[in-house]
Amino acid sequence: MPRSARRVVIVGGGFGGLTAARELRRADVQVTLVDPTSHHLFQPLLYQLACGGLSPGECATPIRAAVKRASNTTVLMARATDVDTERRQVVLDRGERLDYDSLIVACGAQTSYFGNDRWREVSYGLKTLTDAVALRNRIYGCFEEAERCTDPAERAQWLTFVVIGGGPTGVELAGDLAIVARHTMRGYFKRIDPRDQVRVILLDAGTRVTAAFSERLSAKVARYLGELGVSVREGARVTAIDERGVTVQVSGDDGAVERTTQTGTTRTDAGVRPGDATEARATQTGGARASSTQERIEARTAIWAAGVQAAPFAATLARATGAQSDRAGRIQTQPDLTVPGHPEISAIGDATALAGADGRLLPGLATVAIQQARHVAKAIRSGAPGASKPFRYFDKGALAVVGRGKAVCEIRGHELSGRPAFFTYLTVHMYYLSGGGPGHRLKVLIDWISARVGEPQDQVIDGELSSIEHGQIPFQAGIGGGGAGGAAAGGLGTGGAAAEERPMKAGVMKTGAGGAGR
Repeated sequence: MPRSARRVVIVGGGFGGLTAARELRRADVQVTLVDPTSHHLFQPLLYQLACGGLSPGECATPIRAAVKRASNTTVLMARATDVDTERRQVVLDRGERLDYDSLIVACGAQTSYFGNDRWREVSYGLKTLTDAVALRNRIYGCFEEAERCTDPAERAQWLTFVVIGGGPTGVELAGDLAIVARHTMRGYFKRIDPRDQVRVILLDAGTRVTAAFSERLSAKVARYLGELGVSVREGARVTAIDERGVTVQVSGDDGAVERTTQTGTTRTDAGVRPGDATEARATQTGGARASSTQERIEARTAIWAAGVQAAPFAATLARATGAQSDRAGRIQTQPDLTVPGHPEISAIGDATALAGADGRLLPGLATVAIQQARHVAKAIRSGAPGASKPFRYFDKGALAVVGRGKAVCEIRGHELSGRPAFFTYLTVHMYYLSGGGPGHRLKVLIDWISARVGEPQDQVIDGELSSIEHGQIPFQAGIGGGGAGGAAAGGLGTGGAAAEERPMKAGVMKTGAGGAGR
């Protein structure tokens, strides 16, 4: 590569960053891709890793393997910590400086607790590879603890799993947890019977789960979950989480809606204790009063799947450039994806806030990040520092899977559910699965099918039983497996921190939480 070649630095190895590097592989540029992890994370499969259906290597692939055919691309396993806009340099965690003529920031998003960061220490997220492995250890460790436990009340706590957030991640995880309990664990234990004793509760503060879909499809999702044995609680807002349970507030004239499952679960069963009714002022109705009830759910495992925010490097970039950010920390870019006042700096994926043709912010989906990466790379290939034409997003639809062979799908006004939607979901995921070529896709598909018929591939607990306690949760702040556009195929999406998680897009995945700037 001649020294005169323009230098392009990409921050983040998620779907956005990886796509940009691939699109530039034949351009007369020197590309440096920076990410704090060595892997590209296929986030839509994380829930299967957490439930033992797949192994870590099937959800993540080395970034170097993904760009090995791009001779002009250098990969650095490092964290971007600052940007010197005057010198046009990206500063890394060891003080190194990378010169750039074009900078593409695709640093992705991370879990948001809406200001309740203390909940991080007593709950489990599902945004990174580390999160998924820790949750897998916890899930299977809970069964082991229950088998040893002699106190019925404590045993019930170990066998109660609370999933917070009714977006695609929460729905997929809750469904798979129910399958593990009622099918996978059959015959494994002598003192407990997971089929009858395990309770999976899905909490959502909204009026319906998977709210980005139509009301009809949302109702089907809730019904599918109920058939699996999941208790779906809509209109239930979490107010506290600790090591022994979750406190929720149900408000409104009708209170929370709970879908009755095939096992006959009701709101006050097994560890859900109604509290004293209190009065709350409804801010949306001009001060009208509505009753609210505090309830306590006794559970040893709370899983947070309720929101995301931009990775920390987005705030670093905003400070360096003077760009505006929204309350989720996402950078407000120009319509062409450049940062205001800096045509050489482009920001894409989950770390950005850009309105689409309908005036609403584009969702945090892999398809968005991939299309944005192609838009920017096309301009750089032509010799420009960044794009100058407005970005136009082509919406490929939305998908969400619920248990064995069932899913919901919306594609350009057409709705599918059941098995047709599930096979659409499967096809989209296999198409977007990165790394390893056809052999990797085939292995993932075989293991996925095996898990679906009751033979999970990876139920291993890493360490002794004491290691599953919350104090042992591996925590790496802001480190994930991919930058902007780490979403998974099928339209996986992570919404902004202040928004609910959005559905998976057909042909798009949930963007990963990773990113070199975290």
